Amino acid sequence: MTDSPIALAQPDLGGNELAYVQECLETGWISSIGHFITDFEKAFTAISGTQHAVASNNGTTALHLALLALGVGPGDEVILPTVTYVATANAVKYCGATPVLADSLPGTLNIDPAELERLRTPRTKGVISVHLYGIPADVHAIGAFCEANGLFHLEDAAESHGATVGGKPVGSFGDAAIFSFFGNKIVTTGEGGMVVTDDAALEKHLRLLRGQGMDPERRYWFPEVGYNYRMTNIQAAIGVAQLERFDALLAKRQELAHRYVSHLATFDDVDLAVVPEGTVAVPWLQNVYLRGADGERRDAVMAALKEEGVDSRPVFYPMHVLPAFESARPFPVADDWSARGISLPLHTGLSLDDVDRVCETLARVTA
Repeated sequence: MTDSPIALAQPDLGGNELAYVQECLETGWISSIGHFITDFEKAFTAISGTQHAVASNNGTTALHLALLALGVGPGDEVILPTVTYVATANAVKYCGATPVLADSLPGTLNIDPAELERLRTPRTKGVISVHLYGIPADVHAIGAFCEANGLFHLEDAAESHGATVGGKPVGSFGDAAIFSFFGNKIVTTGEGGMVVTDDAALEKHLRLLRGQGMDPERRYWFPEVGYNYRMTNIQAAIGVAQLERFDALLAKRQELAHRYVSHLATFDDVDLAVVPEGTVAVPWLQNVYLRGADGERRDAVMAALKEEGVDSRPVFYPMHVLPAFESARPFPVADDWSARGISLPLHTGLSLDDVDRVCETLARVTA
């Protein structure tokens, strides 16, 4: 093999990231105080369509903060999709609560709203909708269910910066939402997260919890147990630079995704995700679902791609097959779609020729 390997993901740091980090180093503001943190939070509200944004040191702590601020505790149950990144379920466990798993919708793998009423019990506290792989969940159906039953609705938009429903950004439909800025995300700070909300009281509580529970009006007085979940000024500096180029970063990803679809739509043995009507998805990773395959066949295809220098990874394993969340209840859609799903490379470091090569390689190894 003479072609260079094609990575699944890589950050795009071609803007003012270095200059802003250099400013942090030169001024000494490298920890959790500095103007880049507030600048990043303020700028991100334009992406989330919310009034408030509270930065954290990663997406998992953003989830934990949001759940704590929404009052989740021991004995509570929180409904969430079985197909998600494990952090969604882990954060519920951190609160001493129980994740209640729902099956997925075919085509998107997002939570099936029809599952919610069947799973609701007197202990249900709320629902987490996950906008999986950049595809918006049915926020209207989920929101209506939560409102009718007095439950919170938390959006996990970790992978979906810029996705919209009816022209409105994901993250602006629930009581709160979270985003991740891990190195493979559309916007990255290396590690980082954000909780967004329109609720001023919730924002205040989030900030209290994030900073060890210290009273903002009385330094070193701690009225409740808090956490050290603060983002550093260096992380935020990278985030500010990323947001300056957000439209360009997203446009490049969309160009690559369109190229993928133009190829993959001609494949007879591959299913693609379905973007619900009235929504705009964002390209995070490019997923394909091998028609009629199983996990063994998927793994064999991924191994063959690797031999050809193309990185890939399996679509998330459902929570119900993991030891910490194992359930004997059937999840037919999740089991089928996740077992045959492969995530292909998608990042702004790719060229259109790279996409062509990935698709040509996939066609060859699945023939």
